Amino acid sequence: MKSLYFKLACSGIAKNKRLYIPYILTCVGMIMMYYIIYSLSRCPLLDSIKGGSNAKAVLMLGTFVIIIFSAIFLFYTNSFLVRRRNKEFGLYNILGMNKRNISKVIGCESLILSAGSIIVGTGIGILLSKLAELGLLNVIHSELSYSYVIPFDAVISTFAYFGAVFILLFLNSLRIVGTSNPLALLGSESLGEKPPKGNRIIAVVGLIILALAYYIAVSITSPIDALSWFFLAVIMVIVATYMLFISGSVVLCKILKKNKKYYYKKSHFVSVSSMLFRMKRNGAGLASICVLCTMVLVMLSSTICLYIGAEDSINARYPRDIINEVTLSNEGQDNDAVVNQLHKSIDNIPLVKDKKIKDSVIDYRYSDTYGLLRDNRLITDVRDLETGGAISYSDVCYVMLFSLEDYNRQTHGNEKLGKNEAIISLGRMDFSFDTLSIDGTETLKIKKQVPLFVENGNAVSLINPTIYLVVDDYEDFTAPLKGKIGVTEEPLLSERWYYGFNVDADEQACASITNESLEAIKKISLKYNFGNDSFSYSCSSKAMERGDFYTTFGGLFFIGIMLSIMFVFAAVLIIYYKQISEGYEDRNRFDIMQKIGMTKKDIRKSINSQVLTVFFLPLISAGIHLAFAFPLIWKLLQLFNMYNLPLLIIVTICVFIVFGILYGIIYRITSNVYYSIVSDKA
Repeated sequence: MKSLYFKLACSGIAKNKRLYIPYILTCVGMIMMYYIIYSLSRCPLLDSIKGGSNAKAVLMLGTFVIIIFSAIFLFYTNSFLVRRRNKEFGLYNILGMNKRNISKVIGCESLILSAGSIIVGTGIGILLSKLAELGLLNVIHSELSYSYVIPFDAVISTFAYFGAVFILLFLNSLRIVGTSNPLALLGSESLGEKPPKGNRIIAVVGLIILALAYYIAVSITSPIDALSWFFLAVIMVIVATYMLFISGSVVLCKILKKNKKYYYKKSHFVSVSSMLFRMKRNGAGLASICVLCTMVLVMLSSTICLYIGAEDSINARYPRDIINEVTLSNEGQDNDAVVNQLHKSIDNIPLVKDKKIKDSVIDYRYSDTYGLLRDNRLITDVRDLETGGAISYSDVCYVMLFSLEDYNRQTHGNEKLGKNEAIISLGRMDFSFDTLSIDGTETLKIKKQVPLFVENGNAVSLINPTIYLVVDDYEDFTAPLKGKIGVTEEPLLSERWYYGFNVDADEQACASITNESLEAIKKISLKYNFGNDSFSYSCSSKAMERGDFYTTFGGLFFIGIMLSIMFVFAAVLIIYYKQISEGYEDRNRFDIMQKIGMTKKDIRKSINSQVLTVFFLPLISAGIHLAFAFPLIWKLLQLFNMYNLPLLIIVTICVFIVFGILYGIIYRITSNVYYSIVSDKA
């Protein structure tokens, strides 16, 4: 008897190969992708690479995404198989098999599919994992290694996770069959779906949610706020997309049906009536395709832009080959003497003497303070706020103070300032007032506003609104702020010395300069007895930090490519199953139409009308989603020191064009499959 169940299972899979082969390929692909990314996240080579921990964190995030997506998507695609097999299971029941016997057939099918998919998927993953590893190492500009070790924890994790998923799929199939009666199973294919009630209300609510999500995306000005609101906006767009496609597509079909000139044509009559007959399920499928397309477009445009623009980000964060930054003491030390000693110590390093390019030097002191900006007043004491409520980090505005002497030296200018006058420059904010007041200081009159003049990696990396302020009497102006505590319970004022220069040296020499600079600064700190936290320092080399950037951005680019491949494959499968299931449902209708005079040519026109009516809606909607998400993406990229807006625009346009071409190819292939079914060529 057991062999009978096994034979029926094998026979069912073979007879429905048009359905099962894409499903098996999907399972194998998901399993392979999971194994490869999980094994790469355990790659020991990444531990020895600068920034390798960032790459591993990105890969682990990718693994988590695959875990969630694969479970949802396999349940989604498995529903197509259950629906297509319902008639067959109903026939088994009519012929004498009870639900327990049918469950055993389903169990045998599940065992064959799951065991085969897991073994084949893991095997292909093992074969391709080394190739993927070499690809990742090449992307992050790391040395390649050709040693090969199979991480057995990745094998065990793959078997355990997907084994659990297939068990749940099996239980879900049993639930569907167990709760249906034989006649319902036998006639399941002929059951249509009524258009959802209250679809106009759903459409209006969907439009409101989508409009709110779009407003969030285009109105946010702070990168911190963009990060905070991003996931909420994504969820709102997904919910609104499903609501609009399910209800809006029904409204569209009804509008087309009311248009007699359009509806009563051979090429439109059957297609419109067929779409309206099953539009609830059709709309859900189209919404899923739209969401997947949007995910691919957003991921590819952002990760490709980050990877291509990595050098721009590095140059923004490290404007010179060697960067030294020292936070000076606020406790009565002679900071002028400290800076002179630091300057001499670093310049006396032999490699600095020999390799420094003198016309590239950045050398200045500045102070930074912070508070809550209300109109033209920077509030430094939270008790002075008129309204209560929690204060978030994104509410904080930074002010960087420069002396007029340093400003003129940096800009090669000859500006002059009167008493309580200032020159202002802005970062990520607008300021239209003529005066600026910082609590505890004299009100400043804004003489002029200039473009950003400072070359400072920390200033560029600040994601808060920032005011760059040039004052004449620098020491007198900053004196009242020293020793105070600000709204975030940190010292209100920090004075720093920034010293950067280019060198004609390789990475090893840059590393030596950096290490010797650190030692020189340590000696100065001991000499002046800096034993508190107010004195801190950092020495960095662009050449040494470049690997960290490329490892992080390369990891994001790699995982973006891998997940995009998975999402594209998922979208293709949804489209394929959609065309197949609707083809079988429409075959009888087209057969009847042929008997009353409809030709093969008319069928082809009707199919093209149906497919074109709805097929490109997901792509167009995904393009609209991408356009409104663009400002949000731009703000998020600024968190990675990416400020090359033209590059992001060009990359986004190119990604959409290439994806649109791929989408058109998919349309042509799947429409041919649909035509072959309804015209009985299959």
